[in-house]
Amino acid sequence: MAYYFDDTRSIYAYEGTNPKNIISALAHRYMGQNLKHGLYYRAFANNGILRTTDYRYRVDFNEIYPNAKDKDCVWAWSKYYSGGNAEMGLTVNCFGPMVMYLNGEVVYKSDIFKERYSETGVRVNLSMKKGWNSIVIRFQKTKAGFGGHFGTWIGKWDFYFLMPTPEREGQEGWIFTDLLPDTEVPQLELGMSEEDTGLNWHPKRQWSEEELAMGQFARMYGRKENSYAMGWTKGFFSTIGMNKYSFRIDAKSPVCVYIDKKVVFESNKAVRTEFDADVSFGTHDIMVKCLSAEDDWGYTLKSNDGVVFESPARVKGCKDVWMYIGPFNVGYEFEWDKAMGLLNVVGEPKVFWRVDMPDTFVRPYNENTLFGKWNYPLGVTLYGLLHTALVIGSQDIQEYIKDHIQLCCDTLEYALWDKEQYGGATSIHNLLTSIDSLDDCGSFASAMLEVAKYFKIDNVKFVADYVGDYIFNRQTRLEDGCFFRKEQMHDFHNMTMWADDLYMSVPFLARYYKFTGDQKYADDAARQFLGFKKRLFMPEESIMSHVYDFKYDTATGVAWGRGNGWVVFSLTELLEVLPENHEKRPELIDMLNTLCEGYLKLQDNNGMWHQVLNDHESYPEASCTSMFIYAFSRGVRFGWLNNKEEYVKAIYKAWEGISRICVDAGGNVYGVCRGSEFSFIPDYYKYELSWNLNDTHGTGIVMLAGIEVIRLDEFLSK
Repeated sequence: MAYYFDDTRSIYAYEGTNPKNIISALAHRYMGQNLKHGLYYRAFANNGILRTTDYRYRVDFNEIYPNAKDKDCVWAWSKYYSGGNAEMGLTVNCFGPMVMYLNGEVVYKSDIFKERYSETGVRVNLSMKKGWNSIVIRFQKTKAGFGGHFGTWIGKWDFYFLMPTPEREGQEGWIFTDLLPDTEVPQLELGMSEEDTGLNWHPKRQWSEEELAMGQFARMYGRKENSYAMGWTKGFFSTIGMNKYSFRIDAKSPVCVYIDKKVVFESNKAVRTEFDADVSFGTHDIMVKCLSAEDDWGYTLKSNDGVVFESPARVKGCKDVWMYIGPFNVGYEFEWDKAMGLLNVVGEPKVFWRVDMPDTFVRPYNENTLFGKWNYPLGVTLYGLLHTALVIGSQDIQEYIKDHIQLCCDTLEYALWDKEQYGGATSIHNLLTSIDSLDDCGSFASAMLEVAKYFKIDNVKFVADYVGDYIFNRQTRLEDGCFFRKEQMHDFHNMTMWADDLYMSVPFLARYYKFTGDQKYADDAARQFLGFKKRLFMPEESIMSHVYDFKYDTATGVAWGRGNGWVVFSLTELLEVLPENHEKRPELIDMLNTLCEGYLKLQDNNGMWHQVLNDHESYPEASCTSMFIYAFSRGVRFGWLNNKEEYVKAIYKAWEGISRICVDAGGNVYGVCRGSEFSFIPDYYKYELSWNLNDTHGTGIVMLAGIEVIRLDEFLSK
């Protein structure tokens, strides 16, 4: 039965088909490989080359250099870290002549056609080497334009470059030169300081001498009346026990100093003096509140006793150990915990932390591979992880799930603010802030509501209502109310209906119905199945086509395994909560029986279903097999399916197939199809749409299948 690995390496060889032990192995492997880390904070210059709403960088040098002459050039420079030798695709639009260099070699040069039709993008493939790569672009001025639009080839991908010089190490973005003659070619190598290059670089990173003579709040926020701002650092107090420490303060206006939110010094006027504070060993928060004054405001605070200061967010790209927030009206009561949590904007108008550099702010990034991220595969992954943790009684995994969901809920308000502040591309919540599809929201929000049934999660209502408003009020629909994809940033999907979207919407609508008590959401979910069936059902085999393409007004006619799995998986999620007397319930139960009868006929001798359901030469696919286990088991347990004995046999046969073929002894999951596009021929799915190891499209689904085997065991034993 070996397919992905030798039989002796399967989890079946060690655990048989024991579902509790198998899902425990999957869950612990997943958590161990995706450790829980906090956010990463970078200094971010808001006056340079910024990413826009499509997550590509855009710059018009005519705006920055309005006096530029024809043939003048600007050079932009950045770097990118690659974990290995890899191809990376960019989409480039030229406003004028552009030349792109990768590690000193030309990889793209515009031509007259691309310069003439700047609205037309061109795909550029970069062969990245392992480690840091230098990317340089030369922009040249013509009467037609001066600049470009470049970056990720797929909308909403949170993909960014970093500034390349040691002076700005860790900052996102690009640096760029003053205007240069077209004959000058800078020699740029990673590791060179800006001084080494002999060029003047932007965005500006240093204050002028006149600005440096001011207090930091005056140069950052300008002259203010009836206002205050806060500075924050962390201090390490190295003497054991409680001790007296001496500080020097020079304040240009009224000031108050706090250690761990307790006042240790206060002056109602400008002051230059020393003061003492009793502090215990360890790291403590030091905050300074400074009131505005007509002429100047700001402070310096230093330790006389060797207290080491450190940035509270360990901000990359800035050597200053202080962060600042403000200005606030004097009547505003500072929200200590919210501000110091480093996840929220505070005040009115809302503000976030910044650093003492021109137009430079503290910006959070989620650099984790998976933890704390929001996307649809992670929605079903966390759903499976949750119920696995509950079944095996793992407090560690329960806390992990709770913390993942909580981080997502805590950061949406900030992310929406970030989008308005910095050009449209957010460094967290790139999907929800750019929402234009059900993929962006429904799956993970469904998992969020499921987790919230078991644990206290803050801000759930805010996020759920945001998603609910999109799905119910703003998602594109056909005349009969069915969801379809019309105006998406990823334009390959436009004018299509996908079987997948039943999962991307219905489980959330079902849970949102229970969350709000408003049956209109369940009614909407029920309507979707019947509309999708009308367009995607393949009656000759009683299964579903993957996609309906309205451009050609036809279904593709290809029975993709996971697409079909999403349908019945989601149908059972709805039937569980749909009122018994709902007018569409009998029709939906009939649809479930019809589809499951079709799927039952396509199970192979090893218990598996395949990537293309009706082509057993395509690879055995773990996620659809697991979803059929899930749907069959629930259909038996809840009494929806006829011929229960046949489904019970198929479930146990399929679970043995998963245990033998798709899960190894280390809890790794094989044979999960990666994220798909679509095609009118099955060869795309069979040969091009390959599987990934431990793909999150399937890891949680396999766990849910194991959960259902456990529940079916209990049900049948009664």
